[in-house]
Amino acid sequence: MKLNKEYWENRYQNKSTKWDIGYVSTPIKEYLDQIHNKNTKILLPGGGNGYEAVYAFNSGFKNTFLLDIAKHPLENFKNQNPSFPDTQIIKDDFFNHQEKYDLIIEQTFFCALLPEQRSAYAKKAATLLNEKGIIAGVLFNFPLTEKGPPFGGSIDEYKSCFSPYFNIHKLETCYNSIKPREDNELFFIFEKK
Repeated sequence: MKLNKEYWENRYQNKSTKWDIGYVSTPIKEYLDQIHNKNTKILLPGGGNGYEAVYAFNSGFKNTFLLDIAKHPLENFKNQNPSFPDTQIIKDDFFNHQEKYDLIIEQTFFCALLPEQRSAYAKKAATLLNEKGIIAGVLFNFPLTEKGPPFGGSIDEYKSCFSPYFNIHKLETCYNSIKPREDNELFFIFEKK
């Protein structure tokens, strides 16, 4: 299976987007609500329809950037959020992106990548972060199989993948998942080494 630009364009165009809950996820919302520095430069990779991006932006984080490989969700996002700056809506492959950020918010992107890309994702995330930068968000907590996306994983797998590049501050069962994802999400906060 090739999870390339065409694959994701087709998923959006055919409305085969079961991961899209239609609003900012509770764990991300509550995490963003705790951040006081509104100058924090934030990246939402694989951000799709960008509910987390618009929530962050409307909460005062004016340095919020939405990145996706597929143009369809980015066009939808721009149409629904005309005040969001065009220069902060980026159509690109995460692995080609070169900017620097203080915070990367992870929401259903990591689980959409092929499992063999996970180490490369962790390494790339570290290169995109400034010194002491943070990656935080949710990861799925169910057995990793060939069936996906989404692809699952476990605490031990995630520690192994991220610990070469990040200090693990938090990686635990998410207490505030939405009902359909209850007991299937882990909330994490990792700091760049």
